[in-house]
This record gives sequence, structure tokens and C-alpha cells, in this order.
Amino acid sequence: MANNQAPQGNHDPAGSTQMFRAFVDEAPQGRQAAATSGGGPRIGLILGVVVAVAVVAAVAWLALG
Repeated sequence: MANNQAPQGNHDPAGSTQMFRAFVDEAPQGRQAAATSGGGPRIGLILGVVVAVAVVAAVAWLALG
């Protein structure tokens, strides 16, 4: 385990420096996992929008035609 002590004279009583370093060290792993998961939710959203536009166009065509 790494020594995460602050240098002498720069004491961090709340430990926020250690929490920030843990967040920064962890963040690239989270982004990489999200990037490698594929486009599943994004593709579903695009298909949903296309279907919604098609339904609105069909209803407008029936109402005006």
C-alpha cells in the first residue's frame, strides 16, 4: 500500500487530498469500462427517437390526409 501521508507542514485533517487522489486514480478505469461496453444504450435511444418520429409522421399524415 502506498504511503499517502501529506508532507510535513501541510497536514490535511479531513483527508480530502487522499480522497481526491483516489478519485483521480479511479476515474480512467471507469471511463475505459464505459467506453468498452459498446453503444447499447445509445443505439436504443437512437432507435427510440426514430420510432417516435415515424409515429408522429404517420399520425400527422393520417390527420391531414
